[in-house]
Amino acid sequence: MVMGKAALHRASGRSGLGLALAATTMLLWAVLALALKVTLAEMDAYTITWYRFLVSTLVLGAVLAYRGKLPRIGRLSRSVQGLLVVATGFLAANYILFLLGLQYTTPANTQVLIQLAPLLLAVGGLRVFGERFARLQWLGFALLLLGLVVFCRDQLGFAGAGPGEYRLGSILVVAAAVTWAIYGLVQKQLLAALPSQAIMLCIYAGCAVFFAPLSTPSHLVAMDRLGLGMLLFCSLNTVVAYGSFAEALAHCDASRVAAVLALTPLATIAAASVAASFWPGLGVASRISSVGFVGVGMVVAGALLTALGRADVAARPDLEADAA
Repeated sequence: MVMGKAALHRASGRSGLGLALAATTMLLWAVLALALKVTLAEMDAYTITWYRFLVSTLVLGAVLAYRGKLPRIGRLSRSVQGLLVVATGFLAANYILFLLGLQYTTPANTQVLIQLAPLLLAVGGLRVFGERFARLQWLGFALLLLGLVVFCRDQLGFAGAGPGEYRLGSILVVAAAVTWAIYGLVQKQLLAALPSQAIMLCIYAGCAVFFAPLSTPSHLVAMDRLGLGMLLFCSLNTVVAYGSFAEALAHCDASRVAAVLALTPLATIAAASVAASFWPGLGVASRISSVGFVGVGMVVAGALLTALGRADVAARPDLEADAA
């Protein structure tokens, strides 16, 4: 059942900007999986997650303080404060579940499984926010889903970990996908009450507080230069990627943003191939058969059709008016 239209956030209509921001997020998330895999060799998942949120809070907080745009939580309604708590909880769960799952599988396999998240976000956008797909977009969505299935089956055949470990990693990543989709829908609704950067600062700060008791900051002194560099990159990646994601939702339908994000595993595979050629010892290389490449092509074609197809706004006069 679609929520009342007066209470819902509507995209600004600047779809070109929204898609560009979504593409920025996709590329940053693609290389993030590789950097996290390297960092996990020297630091535990909880401490990595805490450092990422701490750095994100400090950087974004400094920027908003300089601009005089720090959010005033006390002035928000209880419903908005409640949504912030929900968004914080689900994003915190997504971060740690994804990272724990990454310990038992490769970056490419993890990125394939996490594509359940944008698919669930797309379905949520259609169901909760009343977004609509044109026929061409529905075709693209179906092609994207089928391509992910084909590609995932191919990658499962190359799983290097034991069956038990791989199964555990897969369950954790699927759980991360579910929590991220819920976070994304709540994030989109929060845009009706707060600017995207203010929302992200509140969520980052809340997650940093949550993970503080679970972390071991002293592990930082034992890391080598590569590990420190990867940790710093992962932390700054969080600020830019999620900032771009939040802004993308402000300008574009959640279903279209989700389609662009579905390209993430393809970019991860490309990045892993480049990284493996220069640093073979990192252990991030991926293997893809001819069947897997068929799945890759289907995912690319489906994602492009879904993201770039014209939305069917004629069936929803209220959406057409909002876009104007």
